[in-house]
Amino acid sequence: MLENITSLEIWQYEFLGNAAREWAIAFLVFVGFLIAFKLIQTLILSHLKKLSKKTKTDIDDTLIEIVGRLKPPFYSFLALYFAFSFLTVNTAVRNILDAALLIWIVLEAIQSLQLLVDYVLRKFAGGEGKESAASGIRFIAKLALWSVGLLLILSNLGVNVTSLIAGLGIGGIAVAFALQNILADLFSSFAIYFDKPFEIGDFIIVGEHMGTIKKVGIKTTRIESLQGEEIIISNRELTSARVQNFKKMEKRRITFSFGVTYEISNDKLKKIPDMVKEIIGSASQAEFNRVHFKSFDDSALSFEAVYYVTTGDYNVYMDTQQEINFKIRDEFEKENISMAYPTRTIYMQKE
Repeated sequence: MLENITSLEIWQYEFLGNAAREWAIAFLVFVGFLIAFKLIQTLILSHLKKLSKKTKTDIDDTLIEIVGRLKPPFYSFLALYFAFSFLTVNTAVRNILDAALLIWIVLEAIQSLQLLVDYVLRKFAGGEGKESAASGIRFIAKLALWSVGLLLILSNLGVNVTSLIAGLGIGGIAVAFALQNILADLFSSFAIYFDKPFEIGDFIIVGEHMGTIKKVGIKTTRIESLQGEEIIISNRELTSARVQNFKKMEKRRITFSFGVTYEISNDKLKKIPDMVKEIIGSASQAEFNRVHFKSFDDSALSFEAVYYVTTGDYNVYMDTQQEINFKIRDEFEKENISMAYPTRTIYMQKE
């Protein structure tokens, strides 16, 4: 029966240089590949979704997005391309199909790689306020992808890209010389973005400037000073200067001195280190380190005390120091110990 069907005269009818039987085979190939591509996509998506539920990473979500973005028009054209391989077509049509397939595959590959670039940048962002540096990296990465894709397409279409690449290289060198300061700031922002010497909200000191980081841009970083004004510093200066970051401080070491008068008795003088040690130990968020009778100064017997504040917050440090100062003053008043201040004694001699 199959032989009778295939021997029918209708199969010998030709259209555009191909018999009806060849058109039927091409149609079956088209349908077969179309179904196969859809099944493969569905199976891959199903497997990735099951995998994403078992893993804690979000890379599988990005892979799901990449596979899911392959829409029916793409694999329909791919199936059509394979179907046309069973037909006899002229060279011009074949070249058009080859060029269209190449362009479409390159476009799909670039868009998929762009999703991976976005994923990597999201993973490395690590905090707010880095959108400027991330957008700069994203722009350069995508520009590079599209440039490589365009050169790949032109090269496969028979265009000589050697002179084009040479011209772009010479032009790039000229632009780099003209914009070297801007490019230095741009790449410095990338260094800040990846190295993370400071982040938004950190209190830093750079040279004679100090303040809180408000924004890290592509060319400059903005700092709000203690007085409230905005300080704008180039990223190149920040990466080449010594930066003190107080936000990273987990403990603050505090040293302070005080003096008592020379009229104090030795017994009371020897009690002072234990008194101060007890006062510092009772203060909130303070860890005692040492206290010593340091020196005989011009107007005072000087002591030096050292302790740690268990946070880098400056306001907490000042509150702790104030608490210690008040308690030292109270204890000295109870023990009738006089705090020293600059004095000068003059002895008058009568002749």
